Amino acid sequence: MPSRPRTAVAGAALAVAAVLLWPAAAGARPPAPAAGGWSAAPTGPARTSFYLEGPPGTALTDRLAVRNPSGRPVTVHLAGDGGDGVGAWLAPARSEVTVPPRTQASVPFTVAVPRDAAPGGHTGALTVTGGEPTARSRIPLRLRVTGPALSALTVEHLTVTRRGDAAVLRYTLVNRGNTALRPRLAVRADGLFGPLLRRPARTLPDVLPPGARVDRTETWPDPPTLDAADVTLTATATGGARDTATARYTAVPWGVPAALLLLAAVGAALWWRRRHRTGGPPGHPGPRPTAGAPRDATNTTSDTSTTTHTTKAATTGSEVRA
Repeated sequence: MPSRPRTAVAGAALAVAAVLLWPAAAGARPPAPAAGGWSAAPTGPARTSFYLEGPPGTALTDRLAVRNPSGRPVTVHLAGDGGDGVGAWLAPARSEVTVPPRTQASVPFTVAVPRDAAPGGHTGALTVTGGEPTARSRIPLRLRVTGPALSALTVEHLTVTRRGDAAVLRYTLVNRGNTALRPRLAVRADGLFGPLLRRPARTLPDVLPPGARVDRTETWPDPPTLDAADVTLTATATGGARDTATARYTAVPWGVPAALLLLAAVGAALWWRRRHRTGGPPGHPGPRPTAGAPRDATNTTSDTSTTTHTTKAATTGSEVRA
């Protein structure tokens, strides 16, 4: 009879031990095999993703474990995948790995953080593809780049052109900082006699990563038909980023230039006709006599006759006195 209590105590102890050891055993359990009979996960217990942290310009490393529980070799291919740049920064030590039967291969990889990488969180993944049939496993990778954040945004190449009954504003937004930005844009136009357009700031759909640029357009549906306006765009973003660009827009009806051209053509025709009718440019005086030149025949004859009569008179007077 005393053996029964000992058996019951031993059974209870084994049950308690199984309960206490179950979480550890579950945490150490390898990931489920892929369809090709292999599995891939970060090295170390209970890891389902990679996490790396460092400043710009550094190289961060980690290791991937590829397990092959089958009875034949398995060849897999490794590569970085997607995300906001991390996939391009990731480089495995070997892009192709053959794992023998019932073994595990540990493959190191490096994430080279660019010197101009934006501080903050970045995401990507390491993909493993292979086996028969071909299977694919994607292990997430989170990267935190340390360092001060700089927000800078510019508005460039602003132009305003007429298109039908509207005006089109074309411009370029450029992220000059090291953080991703979601810009906000406000539009205003001021004419010769006061405000013409007031469009409050609104959030644009584009998210600009560091160094990115995007060409955009805005439509002004009812611009003036006769005015000269200064059109101003103001872009802002979190972190104090702000910039303003201004362009001149002159609205002139199509009839005004046509009338001016017509008047100019009529004036040119009249001037040409008058010039050819007078034989020279209009208003040009004829030639004047130069100093010492002889007078015309009429004036010369008159002067000669007057001199003759005077001589005769003088001679007659002289004879009377004698």
